[in-house]
Formats: sequence, C-alpha cells, structure tokens
Amino acid sequence: MILLGAAIGDISGSTYEFDGKEKPSKDKAVLFPEGSVFTDDTVMTCAIADTLKSGCREGCFQYLRKWMENYPKAGYGSSFEGLVLYGMSPRFESYGNGAAMRISPIAYFAKDESDCIELSHSMTRCSHPHPEGMKGAETVAVVIYRALHGCSKKELHEYASSKYDFESLSYEEMRKFHGHGEESCQITVPQALWCFFHSESFEDCLRTAISIGWDCDTLAAIACSIAEAYYDDIPQGIIHEAEKRLPFDIIEALTIK
Repeated sequence: MILLGAAIGDISGSTYEFDGKEKPSKDKAVLFPEGSVFTDDTVMTCAIADTLKSGCREGCFQYLRKWMENYPKAGYGSSFEGLVLYGMSPRFESYGNGAAMRISPIAYFAKDESDCIELSHSMTRCSHPHPEGMKGAETVAVVIYRALHGCSKKELHEYASSKYDFESLSYEEMRKFHGHGEESCQITVPQALWCFFHSESFEDCLRTAISIGWDCDTLAAIACSIAEAYYDDIPQGIIHEAEKRLPFDIIEALTIK
C-alpha cells in the first residue's frame, strides 16, 4: 500500500498556504489547483517512512538529512534546516507542527500502541523535543494507530479530546485566523483533529482543511493522514492527481508492505 494521505493534503493545500486572497468555501475549493506541489510535509514523511523501512528505531536524523538533501527547496523552516543540515543549535526546543506532519508512517509499523508511542517519541525528540511537539506527534500517531485497528470515531474522539480541546474551535473563526509565524503543534493539531472529526469522508476532510487556509498544507497533511487510516476510501481521482505530482522515489518511500 502507498501512504498518500499526508502527501495529498500537502499538495492540495500548497497553493492556499498563507494566501492573502479570500478563502474558498470547502465546497468550492479546487483540490489540485495549478501550481500545487509537494513540500517539506511530504518529504519529511518520506524520511520517517524510510527510517522505519530500514529497521532503524532510535532516531531519524540521518534520514531527515538525506531527504532534505534530496529535496533542498521544499520549504523547510530555517531553524529546522540549520539543525538538520548544519548541526546548528536551535534557539529553543521546538514545538513546531513539523513534529506531527511527518509522523503518520509509524502507526503502520508499530507492534502495539505502546510501541507506537515509543516510536513517536524516538522520531520526534531529535528535532522537536519540546513537550508540546512531543504531545502533538504522539496524539496524531495514536489516533492513526487506533483508527487502523478498528476503533470507532467516537472512541477516537474520546482519546483525542483528552489531549486537546478542539471542540471549542469554530470553523469560521479558524478561517479568519491569520497565524503566520505560529506554526505550532498546539495550534495546528487541534485544528486537524477538528477537520477529521467533523468530516464525513476523506475528501470532505481534505476540503475542510484547505478551506481554512493559513498553514493549510500542514493542517491538511495531518488531518488527511488521520482520515486515510479511518476512511480507507480515497477517491481514485484524488490518488491519480497526487501521484502525477510525486516523483518515483517519493512514491517508493511511501509504499509499505
């Protein structure tokens, strides 16, 4: 199987990210507008998948560097790029949403839920060791793991709501939010959870996420990685449009047995 949820969200959201134009409603949003491309969300998801396929379970730093060197213009944050490529010391322990955007593959490799949490910590602390970064990645990973193992949406909701108060969010308020510079787990992960839990299908989740705007490629990558695990019904047209925009090595990295 190919893990395309995060990549689909990333590609579809890429042209809406931080766009100052009026945001389209989810029913009118074009899923793959002209110029839509994969970004760092997809590349770093490949790095985690590559790490796990290699059998490595203790950190992923060398794979983050490998994939960043393969795709140096994918839109990485400057602090993250400095850390991975040049070993620069970060100014603070990161709680950026990059911790959660790349984490989805571990749910497919984990032996059990405890292993899922352990892997999440191992794959996160090398670059996002702040408690909020660790929490965001772990929450997304566990929701995906539980979805893959038959939990109902109600059961997933009970778990997720014990971690974040996402039901206090409003769709219209999220659409008004202009949070450039606030790409944190504590903002993006609750929004992604809201998008998933208020969706009726994979496509509905995708449309909701990209219509929110702001950092919507990452928001959609996280939300759609959850939706992929739960719905297992990605329309073939969406898969086709995503695969047209992905090079072979990325598709290969996201393919698991």
